[in-house]
Amino acid sequence: MYKAIARNKRNTVILMLVFVAMVAAIGLAAQYMVGTKVGGGHFTIFWGTFIGALLYALFQYFLASKLAMSMTGAVQISKADAPELWRAVENVAITVGLPMPQVYIIDDPAPNAFATGRDPKHAIVGVTTGLLDIMDKRELTAVLAHEMGHVQNYDIRVSMITFGLVSAIGLVSDVALRMLWFRDEGDNRDTNPVLLILGIVAVVLAPIVAAMMQMAISRQREYLADATGAMTTRDPEGLAHALEKLQHYTQPMQKQVSSSANMFMVNPLRPGFFSRLFSTHPPLEDRIKRLRQDLSTL
Repeated sequence: MYKAIARNKRNTVILMLVFVAMVAAIGLAAQYMVGTKVGGGHFTIFWGTFIGALLYALFQYFLASKLAMSMTGAVQISKADAPELWRAVENVAITVGLPMPQVYIIDDPAPNAFATGRDPKHAIVGVTTGLLDIMDKRELTAVLAHEMGHVQNYDIRVSMITFGLVSAIGLVSDVALRMLWFRDEGDNRDTNPVLLILGIVAVVLAPIVAAMMQMAISRQREYLADATGAMTTRDPEGLAHALEKLQHYTQPMQKQVSSSANMFMVNPLRPGFFSRLFSTHPPLEDRIKRLRQDLSTL
């Protein structure tokens, strides 16, 4: 478990570097496609994009979790608002020896739970009203232990970084393609058409690569959080029951944000070809099977 935590901390640094490199590459491709100058000035697209990527990486490291809460409609609560939920979160936090996280609720009939934040001292854990409606106390504790497993393993930091990466790369790629309208033909009379096409392909593929990275990272984190949560409660069957209920009652959430899907316990997006292809969650039946058959070997 400690190796997994250390690996996640290293992954955070790697993801930050990959994020900056990918955005800078998009900027370099856009500069080549558009021209070395924009509007006749001397401000290059490459350096503007590179510096912007650095500033955005720093900005989202501190604020991405709050942004995700705002985008999903989550509302922070106090103990008086939902005492049973609050006590359940508090008990799990005490069990694993972590600070009490902020607790949020999303008013949504789709049963789901989530965790985010940059570290255990700045963690957020929450559920939807739909989850509270269908879970008994045992199952709710198991779900919260799973989410606190994400906090304990520093998955929340990795998820937060990937959330920022996917959002930003999609935005920058879109802007780069739109800037083709402002291409300075005078500065690019000798442009190699092959390199131009490669630049466009790189800009188009960047968001897809980012989404695939998010998918691969998130799937493994879900398996690890299941194992961590089951070890915390010493009740893998309780979590298996909770996952079975989620499998039975699953439905897409009302506010769907694909870039933040990886912070939820089950996929919150509407079923479809692309949502399955780039799903950030492993199949629930596989997770249930692992809990019941493989947990004893961990």
